[in-house]
Amino acid sequence: MPSTHRSFHALLLALLLGLAAFGARAADDAAALKGLETGKGVFLVDIGSPKKLALYLDVIQGSHRGMERQGVEPDFIVVYIGPSVRFLTSEPDDLLEMEHGERLKAIADSVAALDRLGVRQEVCDVATDVFGIDNATLLPQTELVGDGFISLIGYQSQGYHLVPVY
Repeated sequence: MPSTHRSFHALLLALLLGLAAFGARAADDAAALKGLETGKGVFLVDIGSPKKLALYLDVIQGSHRGMERQGVEPDFIVVYIGPSVRFLTSEPDDLLEMEHGERLKAIADSVAALDRLGVRQEVCDVATDVFGIDNATLLPQTELVGDGFISLIGYQSQGYHLVPVY
């Protein structure tokens, strides 16, 4: 075998062994979850981009699964405030639908998935008023609340820990 082939094979073998060793180390949250039976989190979601909101809703689902995988019962609440509420309606404005239709569907699918996981999802009435959203058109898996900030104060007083998502 020519030396260039041997060098290539040696490099490839070293790379594969390095990747295997890197992948062998499993990440966990054992230190943070030590002694916990339930993980109580209230996610304050204030995102003005449908692409970013779709991503973070997937991340929240992943956090839920991660806690379960590590033996901690997730108890999550999502409170949507600000421009996020624009993406939680079954009747988005025409421009939003035209520009972001696929993302809006992904958001609706994630909202439904979070609901199936037992995650409570609240939408701030102050925000729907500011952004002109008809509350009757909110996704059915969400609950309208008077003021998202009041929800946050109440849930934190009940032992939920704030997770800001901007």
